[in-house]
Amino acid sequence: MIFLFGSIVLTSYLLLSFKVCGKFNIPVFPAIVFNYITCVITGSIVNGAFPIQAESVTTPWFRWAMIMGLLFITSFNLIGITAQKLGVAVASVANKLSLIIPVILTIVLYNEQVVGWEIVGISLALIAVIFTCYPQKNESGNAQPIPMFQKILLPLLVFIGSGFLDALINHVQQTYVTKETNNAFLISGFFSAASIGTLVLIFQYWKKQLIFKFNQVIAGICIGIPNYFSIWCLVHFLQDSPWETSASLPVNNMGIVLFSTLVAAILFKEKLSLINWIGIALSAIAIYLIAFGNSL
Repeated sequence: MIFLFGSIVLTSYLLLSFKVCGKFNIPVFPAIVFNYITCVITGSIVNGAFPIQAESVTTPWFRWAMIMGLLFITSFNLIGITAQKLGVAVASVANKLSLIIPVILTIVLYNEQVVGWEIVGISLALIAVIFTCYPQKNESGNAQPIPMFQKILLPLLVFIGSGFLDALINHVQQTYVTKETNNAFLISGFFSAASIGTLVLIFQYWKKQLIFKFNQVIAGICIGIPNYFSIWCLVHFLQDSPWETSASLPVNNMGIVLFSTLVAAILFKEKLSLINWIGIALSAIAIYLIAFGNSL
């Protein structure tokens, strides 16, 4: 359970970090790029050396790691943009509702059985996420009105990107990756994200669309180290979980919703409405039903 706890705490930290970046006027994309560079360095230190060798290119998981890197930087940037434009709650609900994509795919692809109270728990989890993250008026703090297409498109893209990223990690972990190759797989994905992001960022600096400031590097480091270990914990949790993936992912995501909401309320003095508190209570019930429904 230590891997589950680590995934919940560290992922919650990442969601809250976008709010901190906004307070210090740090643009999201440079922080994300330096974050992935930090992830590669952190993973190499954990591994004892840079784990990607020439023979890694020929392994079955390497091409998936390259795709994962593209999804990493795209979905993470979309979450950041959504949080800034529409508010943290909207970004969070779109991100966490995406759990339905990997859950459905695990049932279809791996013939996992979800019955009885587990079905009730998963259904309750979706309701709980919406209630917990239900946005307050003017939460995003934007003075300018947001076009309706952005209000619909941004959360939709976060939902799709996050869902397929979780599904890809789970598929590769179940099909190709072993405990011995876990770190190489993760670092390959981070290296892909860092490479793509660096090329785009250099272009933006060159075109003066962005101005380099050292606080972007600091933000990237502060995000990158926890980001690496959040994915590391998630992969290990999926491998060692006592539950099937269709239950493990909702438990992980509900824990993130519960923890991040409470921390935001304490640290950032975000006010929770009655519907938010109902959502928190439903999250706790959903986690229990998904985890222990078979024994009821």
